[in-house]
Amino acid sequence: MNLRNCARCGKMFNYIGGQPICDPCKKAIEEDFQKVKQYIVDNPRAGLKQIAEDNQVTTKQIQQWIREERLMFTSDSPIQLQCENCGQPIQTGRFCAKCKGSMANNLNQTFAKPQPQIQQPVKKEQKAGMRFLDT
Repeated sequence: MNLRNCARCGKMFNYIGGQPICDPCKKAIEEDFQKVKQYIVDNPRAGLKQIAEDNQVTTKQIQQWIREERLMFTSDSPIQLQCENCGQPIQTGRFCAKCKGSMANNLNQTFAKPQPQIQQPVKKEQKAGMRFLDT
């Protein structure tokens, strides 16, 4: 049994994997996420600070949800995100679709299995016949 303290409330809980957060805190975070999501739908022109203040959530938590691609903003939103690789404007996540595709291709090429070498057939000697051992 692996006991840890919850990173959010400090209570001890049985840690299984993932974020070191207890189940009640995970449920509270999910409820906060649903509130923020609905708030963004109702107020698409709201800024990051306004969203955080009106929903009693930290801006850091909202930014994490954006990076996880759980929240998406419209192109006319005051919250402007940029691809971390090329700087192109994006609506959610960390990278644009083009950069994601090129990273996936690079990763696939890195871990691709090497193609087996085609072996040339062994040429047989022209002389065929019986051979004797010298005694």
